Amino acid sequence: MSDSQHQPDRQSSKPWFYRRAVIDSIFWGLVGLCAVLGLADLVYHRHTLFSFESFPGIYGIFGFISCVFIVFAGIGLRKLVMRDEDYYDR
Repeated sequence: MSDSQHQPDRQSSKPWFYRRAVIDSIFWGLVGLCAVLGLADLVYHRHTLFSFESFPGIYGIFGFISCVFIVFAGIGLRKLVMRDEDYYDR
């Protein structure tokens, strides 16, 4: 046997969720799911209370805008409530 046969395979020593192929599969699976749901939103008829709810993809757009708002609000809130590292030691 050669030395290369005694070496463990680096790819197989990683847990399955760290493998690049698994990560790519999950990513493209989620992209496909989003595309299918986006296309389904074009043909599905909703009974809405407000006129803006009938716009295709409104809930995805609203979710994205809300997430961006939460991130920026968290950045601002961190500046407001952040204390020095030795705040409790004083």
